Amino acid sequence: MATSETPITPTLEITTSRQMLSWLAEQKISIALTTYQIGKLYFIGLKPDNSLSVFERSFNRCMGLCATPNGLYMSSLYQVWRFENAFEAGQQQDSFDRLYVPRVGYTTGDLDIHDMAVDSNGRLVFVNTLFGCLATLSETHSFKPLWQPTFISKLAAEDRCHLNGLAMRDGQPAYVTAVSQSDVADGWREYRNDGGIVIDVNRNEIVCSGLSMPHSPRWHNGKLWLLNSGTGDFGCVNPDTGYFEPICFCPGYMRGLSFQGDFALIGLSRPRHNKTFSGLALEDNLKSRNAEARCGIQIIDLRSGDVVHWLRMEGIVEELYDVVTLPNVRRPMALGFKTDEIRRVLSIEV
Repeated sequence: MATSETPITPTLEITTSRQMLSWLAEQKISIALTTYQIGKLYFIGLKPDNSLSVFERSFNRCMGLCATPNGLYMSSLYQVWRFENAFEAGQQQDSFDRLYVPRVGYTTGDLDIHDMAVDSNGRLVFVNTLFGCLATLSETHSFKPLWQPTFISKLAAEDRCHLNGLAMRDGQPAYVTAVSQSDVADGWREYRNDGGIVIDVNRNEIVCSGLSMPHSPRWHNGKLWLLNSGTGDFGCVNPDTGYFEPICFCPGYMRGLSFQGDFALIGLSRPRHNKTFSGLALEDNLKSRNAEARCGIQIIDLRSGDVVHWLRMEGIVEELYDVVTLPNVRRPMALGFKTDEIRRVLSIEV
């Protein structure tokens, strides 16, 4: 006798540490994060009763995020979107205090854009991973190159070194991370364990080497922080000595780093079981701690290296890419293109 089973629809379950939501309220921030695995932009905030608010929109392969004074930039499969908040100061709708509307979309083609930031002149700078360079938007072309490592002999759509991370300092690009110094197509994959580097953009010099798949360099409180993702270590680099000093281990593949005062917010993913993620020291480091890889956000106190709060995602979401804080935002939402809402939200510039 044949039997039929109802297919199980994957769900998302989000849990937090006991004081996580109180911390968000105290810090007066909310969080935006991307997962290209299922193509979602998530906003984490607080409802009026201080319970967790989770809002999502769908964008194909969304990755890089950066906040602007009144909005966001986000990279997707072949476009970069600029979101602007449509609410006036103090305006709310159903207790949401921000409404991010995708106002401008730049069609770049599939550049595999990773980290993004806005410089002191308001120009978007992004890591063009496919071509191994820093770039900005163009009104007439896919991109305009700004800088490339000296070891990259030619701008080609070959992902030679897997340039991925960007740190700004004083409003200008200062440091980048790459998985290797390879100058052949897809050459970085053989150097995942110890080929990772940090490059000083202004001097075009390598200031740290021997890293394992480094991501998300950030300049904060006078230090250069980064995620040594292949080992699971979060720490800082001294650009003068080239030494990487870990301050804590995070149980997952780290991507996405943002700061709020003396706290770091780090995105964690469960490593995929494929060649890119297999054989990394992270596997052994998890086993030695009798731990499983997690997906979510870890909040680290920079003064002690302790994990003080966390948010965990289970179910359909297993990988994150970027995490940014939204200061003075309690409960954000956004418009997307899957529903008719975007047709009916209208505003007038005065």
